[in-house]
Amino acid sequence: MNRAFSFFILAFALWLLWLIFAGSLDSQEVLAGAVVAVIVTLLGRSRNLEVKPQLLSPRRILYALAYLPYLFWSIVLSNFDVARRVLSPKLDINPGIVKVRTRLKNPVGRLILANSITLTPGTLSVDIVDDHLYIHWVDVKAQDVEQASRRIAASFEKFLEVIFD
Repeated sequence: MNRAFSFFILAFALWLLWLIFAGSLDSQEVLAGAVVAVIVTLLGRSRNLEVKPQLLSPRRILYALAYLPYLFWSIVLSNFDVARRVLSPKLDINPGIVKVRTRLKNPVGRLILANSITLTPGTLSVDIVDDHLYIHWVDVKAQDVEQASRRIAASFEKFLEVIFD
């Protein structure tokens, strides 16, 4: 795929995302979104970010579309768990930092995994070192790397492996 087409696809996708979040087709919103999309795409281009053809496969797009409601549902469930802990101070908590191994090789996939974990209340990504993430967990239920990986990251990785690797 040539660079101009890749530039156009990325800018167009960012512009559409802007319009979705803006929730308006007012001429000012449309123009501002186009300007911001082009600027962000230019900045990304300077870092050699471009849309690769394999990222546009229907399978990856479907997994990305399925990942968003899954992430949202995980966030909702975790919010209820944290709220229950706040409202019931007698519940024992066991905070700590656990080491989680990721199967993801793509750095963007790892970044999205870390951000997804952080967005989920009760967990906070502290660091990424090679194929390990260090996660602060409000109630540590497993200190073993494999068990912690299954409890915290595995469900997100099922989607992200298809999308990014």
